[in-house]
Amino acid sequence: MQDLSRFQVFFDGACPLCRREINWLRKRDRHRKIEFIDIASPEFCEKQFGKSFNELMREIHGRTEEGRWVTGVEVFRHLYDAAGFQRVVRVSRWPIVRHGLNVSYRVFAKYRTRITGRCADDTCQVNPSNTTPK
Repeated sequence: MQDLSRFQVFFDGACPLCRREINWLRKRDRHRKIEFIDIASPEFCEKQFGKSFNELMREIHGRTEEGRWVTGVEVFRHLYDAAGFQRVVRVSRWPIVRHGLNVSYRVFAKYRTRITGRCADDTCQVNPSNTTPK
């Protein structure tokens, strides 16, 4: 059973842009409110969390202290709040900003393996080498 005393973020550590953002957030998480879980790590076991690797790869996922799953931009709101950027979080909730962020993130999530140079065409599949039970 996972300790949910912190916000858990499930990220693709093989994605260079994702890794850069996560490293930046790690440095700012001075109160250790975030648990960073790399789904690309060989140690990651998807069965432990009840989400498939492919599901977690489609978009960023997070889990609150209460065990509620959140996805997409809402994950970043939790992360930035934990890292002390409450003003950024408030602005991200303004209707026009929220809409723009949601649309932008959906496009990024859909094409991120191409954007980061990990895939060149529609046949690309990131292999989940970590889906065997541990």
